Amino acid sequence: MAVRLRLPDMEATASLRHETAAEVANGQASQDHRGTPEAPGRVVTLIDRALWQTLTDQHAIAPPKVWGAAYRIPSHHVAEVKEYLDIREINGYSIQYTPFTKDQDMSATYQTVHTTSTGTSASDNDMPAQIQCLVYIGLPDNPQFLGPQDPQALAEHIVQSRGPSGENRHYLYQLEEALNGLSEGSGDEHVGDLAKRCREIEAKGRK
Repeated sequence: MAVRLRLPDMEATASLRHETAAEVANGQASQDHRGTPEAPGRVVTLIDRALWQTLTDQHAIAPPKVWGAAYRIPSHHVAEVKEYLDIREINGYSIQYTPFTKDQDMSATYQTVHTTSTGTSASDNDMPAQIQCLVYIGLPDNPQFLGPQDPQALAEHIVQSRGPSGENRHYLYQLEEALNGLSEGSGDEHVGDLAKRCREIEAKGRK
């Protein structure tokens, strides 16, 4: 997912797609952002495809790619950004590293988030052939991992959940929008289905 921090000198991003490693699963509890310890919300994590194939999922066919966005943090901001992310992702997420090869896993399109201190932004020529990406992932052995859930029950839970960072459903809607906006074909069926169910529940509640 795209991490949008309000920091200067944050350079351009590359849209990434990983062909083999992971699938999006709505199976992670959120006690500190979109829920509370007494009533945890729901957020996404990535799981290895081999593990996904052992689970009972309502979506029998998983997409072949997982999309995201890579952000290059200038060296003088690395410590500050990592400290912020370590705190933000503390509830069940751990640091993992994954390589992405330019010609195989990345689109050639850049999105300018902030220009550099010199007023310029990164270009395609600045991207090395392979980059090592730091990713926060909720692994299956973390206490907040829940695994697949009934889609309708999950949607009803999301609509009712809220935490210090806001309504759980707004997290889901923003996630859907971010995924759809990365590239053609980057949307996720599971996320889109959940968002549709949540909107239907909201609409019924307003009648």
